[in-house]
Amino acid sequence: MKERDYYITPKSNRVMRFLWKAAGGDRYLLERATYSDQVKYMCLGGIVFATGAMAGLAGGYAFYTIFSPKTADVLDKTKTLLTNATYIPTDPMTVVLSVIFGIIWGLIIFNIDRFIVTSTGKGDGTEAITWEELKGAIPRIIMGMIIAITISKPVEIRMFKTEIDLAVQKQQKKEIEDGILQAQANYDKKVAETKTKMNKSYKRLDEIDSLVNYLTVQFNKEVRGEGGSVPGYEKRARAIESQIIQLKDEKIKIVNNSEYLDNVAEQKRLQGEFNSDVKEAEKRAATLDGLLIRIQKAHEIAGWVISLFITLLFMAIELTPVFFKLMLIKTPYDYLAENRDELIKAENGIEVRYDYYKDKVGQERHLVINHEAHKLVYEKIKVTEIQKELTDYAVEQYKNREKKKIDENLDDYIKNISPDEPGNPQA
Repeated sequence: MKERDYYITPKSNRVMRFLWKAAGGDRYLLERATYSDQVKYMCLGGIVFATGAMAGLAGGYAFYTIFSPKTADVLDKTKTLLTNATYIPTDPMTVVLSVIFGIIWGLIIFNIDRFIVTSTGKGDGTEAITWEELKGAIPRIIMGMIIAITISKPVEIRMFKTEIDLAVQKQQKKEIEDGILQAQANYDKKVAETKTKMNKSYKRLDEIDSLVNYLTVQFNKEVRGEGGSVPGYEKRARAIESQIIQLKDEKIKIVNNSEYLDNVAEQKRLQGEFNSDVKEAEKRAATLDGLLIRIQKAHEIAGWVISLFITLLFMAIELTPVFFKLMLIKTPYDYLAENRDELIKAENGIEVRYDYYKDKVGQERHLVINHEAHKLVYEKIKVTEIQKELTDYAVEQYKNREKKKIDENLDDYIKNISPDEPGNPQA
């Protein structure tokens, strides 16, 4: 590099060169331009890299939120963490996959942003952004807005995670309570139907239980001699005990009846259905822990104003390089880049005559002349013409030679073309 007496460009380091690449800057030219040019492209690259890194974090968190194991109580992990500080409430496999997805997603966004920045021109080289410049940048602006929205939403739900967890838990509890109430109503209805069929038996069992309890009390009084009776196991006590045994035998007969046993089995089955319905309600509640409900709760908690400003913040970060490049004035780097482009075109025989003609709508267009291609086409045309000329000459010489042979020996020529003709001596 040529050393200057009046100005020496500072040397670049690895970080600066990496950020130059991220911004699509030409290291060769930047090292020969001014320090301000180097800083501009380093800042542009920093924004592009930061956007890619944030996209990677947001994408990884969104992936984990979507595919992590779900629970019917989102605060359960937090409670466990508070009671046991060494407990990590994460799923290792999902974390690994989220990291891989986050890296891939971050690289995709980084590459798209790098393309947007490098494909955005300098405009007219002034700080003012004209309508024509803005109109040409609209596709890139729309792409940047879409990317900003996809990055901002996962970050938004992470910012309000505590409040969102509480709101999601309330929603889950409501879902579980509704499911239990519905399951209880179904269970009570079906149990009532089964009990109706055995109403007489159940009524008799209740009577037996009441009588047994009453007679047991009377039996104890007789044995203790309360109420004026003689203490001990006397005739009246034995009579009461006999009645108790008869009632218990009757109860055994009732509960061992096949109809009663079927009815009991049916109630157990209904109890199993009830428990299954409760677990199903908990499973449905666990599904209310996905990305969509968290975005919805974030909007409800934060409100549209805060949500909008968070999105606008990421849009500003994402679109800053686009507007920044449109506002840049021409610097030594830009002139060096133009000179490089012109030298490369000249080296390869490409001539551009700017604003040479107007198209059908009256817009001025450049005329591009590819001299190397024209030269090659011209050479091919000339070679073809020479080959045609030589071919014509060769045909003419062959024709003259054949004429000479005919003049020297006409009979032999006639014999060769018609050997079987009548009158031919050889026929």
